[in-house]
Amino acid sequence: MFDGILFDLDGTLWDAVPEITLCWNQAIEGSGAVRPPLTQEEVRACMGMQIADIAARRLPGLTWERQQEVIAECCRIENDYLAAHGAAVYPGAEEALEALAREYKLFVVSNCQDGYIQAFFTGTGLGKYFTDFECAGRTDRPKAENIALVVEKYGLKKPLYVGDTALDCKSAAAAGVPFLHANYGFGTVEDVPQLEALGDLPRRVKELEG
Repeated sequence: MFDGILFDLDGTLWDAVPEITLCWNQAIEGSGAVRPPLTQEEVRACMGMQIADIAARRLPGLTWERQQEVIAECCRIENDYLAAHGAAVYPGAEEALEALAREYKLFVVSNCQDGYIQAFFTGTGLGKYFTDFECAGRTDRPKAENIALVVEKYGLKKPLYVGDTALDCKSAAAAGVPFLHANYGFGTVEDVPQLEALGDLPRRVKELEG
C-alpha cells in the first residue's frame, strides 16, 4: 500500500496557462522588453521547466541579468493573481483529493518558483488536503532531488508520483519512486501506468496497489 502521493502541479492538478499568459504579458510589457505578446502555446511549452530556463527561452533578446529581473516580475504578478483568483482545476480534483487525504499523505513537488504552490493552495482552497510541498524555487534543486527530499523528510516507504510529462517520469525514476502518468495533461509518456482523469485517481491508486 502506498503511504504518500506526490503530485506535479501544472497539467496534473490544474491548467493555469491562460492566467499565467495574462500575467507574464503584463510584466513583459511593463518592463519595456521588446517582443510580441506571449501566446498560450508558448507558455504551455514552458510548463515544467525551471524559471531561469523559461527566461532564456522566452526573453532571448535580453541580458541574463535582465532576463532574471523580468521573469521575477512575471512570477510576482502571477503568484498574486493566482492566489486571488485561482485557475481551472481538473474535473473531480477536490473529490479525489478529499478521498485520498483520508488514507495518504499528499504533497506537491514542482519546478516552479516559490509562492506558486502556495498561490494554488490559496486560490483553489485545496491546500487543506496537502501535508507539505517542495519546489525548485525554494531549494534551487531539480525535481528528482526535491521528490527525494520529501520522501526522506516524511520517511515515506512506498510513495507514488503523479505527473504529466516525460520530465516528471524521469524525475520520479531518478528518485526511485513509481510514476503514474496524468495523460490528460500537457505531455505524453508511454509504457507507464496511465491516469485518464484526475477524478479517477482514488480508484486508480487502489488498482496499482493490487
